[in-house]
Amino acid sequence: MTYHDIVKEIKGGTFRPIYFLMGDEPYFIDSITHLIEKTALPEDQQSFNQTVLYGNDTNMQTIIGEAKRYPMMADRVVIIVKEAQHLIRTIDQLESYVQNVQPSTVLVFAYKYKTLDKRKKLYKLISNGNVLLESKKLYDNQIPDWIAQHLNQKGYKASMKACVLLAESLGTDLSRIDNELKKLELVVPKGGTIDEVAVEENIGISKDYNNFELIKALGEKNFTKAMTIQRHFASNPKDNPLVVTIGLLFGFFVKLMLVHQAKDKSPKGLASLLKVNPFFVKDYQTGALNYNLKKLSRIIGYLRECDKRSKGVGNATTPDSELLRELIFKIIYT
Repeated sequence: MTYHDIVKEIKGGTFRPIYFLMGDEPYFIDSITHLIEKTALPEDQQSFNQTVLYGNDTNMQTIIGEAKRYPMMADRVVIIVKEAQHLIRTIDQLESYVQNVQPSTVLVFAYKYKTLDKRKKLYKLISNGNVLLESKKLYDNQIPDWIAQHLNQKGYKASMKACVLLAESLGTDLSRIDNELKKLELVVPKGGTIDEVAVEENIGISKDYNNFELIKALGEKNFTKAMTIQRHFASNPKDNPLVVTIGLLFGFFVKLMLVHQAKDKSPKGLASLLKVNPFFVKDYQTGALNYNLKKLSRIIGYLRECDKRSKGVGNATTPDSELLRELIFKIIYT
């Protein structure tokens, strides 16, 4: 089952005997755990029938004992084990319970940053009739689409540029992104569109002066626009660290090299090759027209040199703003 399948089932009032939520992305684990904690039992039944344990303060015998008890004037008992990864050395003791679950119990393990060994018996046992979710980190290029889908499920539309601005500024931390989206949901009417203006006004991310716009300007060889953005970055250095900018520029120019070498240069083919939303393919097509492979090779060298200098290698005095100004000039004119 996918995350969305699990959430839909829970909201529909169907609960499985065991939820084993594991993996490197805590957002999905926390979200499902919280949903079960708030909805599996009415509030007036939770004090007697819902128990929250923590992996570093409990043991498997205690958890199994709690799971085997009967509900008191309620349909079910809910046992939630948070930080369950601390039980990694004894988690196999769960096997006996999985083979003979208490039908009236919902047992949840929030097993963050770890996964069960798929070769072991426990993994196979839990897979049968229960929920076993491996929560994986999303790649950078998946974040804008995730934001759009997340907002759509809450009844909002979102412009692709707004999604890219949020992804670029907030990174891949889904919990942080979710918190910022909640701010936008308070100011944009249900059913409305969250665009780059809403992001700028409520999240504090400039719609005109950001790495996305800088990359676009460089791809178009628009020196004036690129330098305008550089001056904005110089005035707001904490919001626009050079190390982040260099990393994003490196990714862009490497992808331009892939465009030159691609066999299928159709928008669909390039989107698949570059792992980008089709919305942005034209930016890469424009960049490839403006920079041949020989020039791209030089640009990669400029980026590496700038990265070293920004970290103090062969440079003791030049500020980041000047390094970026010099880099922009080299990319476009040398």
